[in-house]
Amino acid sequence: MRSVLLSTLLVVTSALSAQTTRVLFIGNSYVYTNDLPGKLTQLALSLGDTVITASSTPGGYTFQQHTTNATTQQLIDQGGWDFVALQEQSQIPSFPISQVQSDCFPFAAELVDSIRVHSPCAEPVFYMTWGRQNGDAGNCPNWPPVCTYEGMNELLRERYLQMAVDNSASCAPVGMAWKHTRDQQPAITLYNADESHPALAGTYLIACTFYATLFRQSPVGSTYTAGLDPATAALLQNIAASTVLDSLSTWNIGVNDPDASFATSSAGAVVSFNPGTAAGTHTWFFGDGTTDNSTVTSHTYGQSGVYDVMHILTDACGRVDTVITPVNVVISSVPETGASETAIAFGRPLMLQGNLYFTPDRAGRFDVWNLNGQQLVSAELGMVQTFRRWSDLPANAVLFWRFTGDDGMIDSGRLLAP
Repeated sequence: MRSVLLSTLLVVTSALSAQTTRVLFIGNSYVYTNDLPGKLTQLALSLGDTVITASSTPGGYTFQQHTTNATTQQLIDQGGWDFVALQEQSQIPSFPISQVQSDCFPFAAELVDSIRVHSPCAEPVFYMTWGRQNGDAGNCPNWPPVCTYEGMNELLRERYLQMAVDNSASCAPVGMAWKHTRDQQPAITLYNADESHPALAGTYLIACTFYATLFRQSPVGSTYTAGLDPATAALLQNIAASTVLDSLSTWNIGVNDPDASFATSSAGAVVSFNPGTAAGTHTWFFGDGTTDNSTVTSHTYGQSGVYDVMHILTDACGRVDTVITPVNVVISSVPETGASETAIAFGRPLMLQGNLYFTPDRAGRFDVWNLNGQQLVSAELGMVQTFRRWSDLPANAVLFWRFTGDDGMIDSGRLLAP
C-alpha cells in the first residue's frame, strides 16, 4: 500500500519571493557604468520582485582598497543585506596565480568575513567579470595568457569560481554569459569603445544574469528592455537564463541552502529517521497522517506498506528545503516468541527468562531494536555461533529483530520479552 500525502501540506514560500530583497554592490566602474543596480531593480520589478540596492563603487577600486574604504565599511556595517555582490578590479583576477593569491584572495575573504558578521544571513555573490574585447594589451608582454579575450576570460572564470568556493559563496557567471553572447550573437555590441566597459547591451546582460543568480528564476519574458530593441533584449534574457539556471551547482549557487535529506533504518514496524543536518527546525510527515517536530525521530507504523515521508528543514535564516522519500515498511508476521519456549531455535532468536539467545544458520549481522527505534543489539556472527545477552533487556516489551546474512538474505520478526 502506497500512502497518499496529506492534502494539507505546508506551503513553503521562498525567502526570496513576495518580499523586498536588499542587494549591496561592492565594486567599481563595472557596476556604475550604465547604472547596473538601477537596471537590476527595474528588471526585477517587471517580473514582480522588489529589489532595493546600494553601492560602493569608486572607479578602478580593488578588494584591498574596499577593506579600508569608509563608505564600503559603513554599508557593510549597516547590515540587513540579502545579497552582497563583490567585483574585483577588472584585471587583477587574471594575473599570475601567485599575485592573485597575495593581492586578491585574502581581501575577498576579509570582505566576506565582515559581511557575515554584520549580515549573518546574507549571501556573498562574486561578480565574475569578462575578458577585454581583444585581450589585455597592457599586460600581454609580461603575461601571455591575457593576450587574447579567450585567455583572459578563462582566467577570470577560474579565479572568481575559486573565490566563491573558498568562501562558501555564490558566483554570478556574467563572464560566461558574455562569452555565450559573443559566440551565439556576435552582432550584439557588448563593449563600449574602450573595449573593456559594458555597452548598454552588456549592462542589460549583466542585470539579467544577476536576476537569474539571485532569484534562481528566469528573466525571460521581462517587459523591461532598458531601451534595447525587444528582440535583442529577449536574446540576452535567454542567454542569461540558460547560463545560470542550467548549471547552478557549477556556479556554487545554493551552497548555503539547508539540506533536508535524511537516512532511515528499519526494524519491523519501527522506522528511525536521521537528518543529515541537525541545526534548524524540522517537520516530519510520516505518510500515515501523523507528524513530528523532533530533530532525530522514529515512528511506529500500524501496517506494512510504502509511505511517502516528507521532511521539511528550515534554517536560522528562514531558508527552506523539502525532501520526500518513499519508505518501505515490512512488518513480519512471524509469531511472537514467549518465555514458554524451552529450546533455542536454529536461525530464530528466543527470549528465555529475560535472556536473549540467537544461533544463526549462516554468517551475518544480528540487530535488535525497541519500539522507540533504539538499537539494543548489533552483532556480527559466524554460522552456528550462538549469541547470548543476559538480563539487561526490557521486560514486558515488544522488540524487533533482523538478521542480515552475508548471502544478502534478510530475516526479521518480533520478540516478546517476558
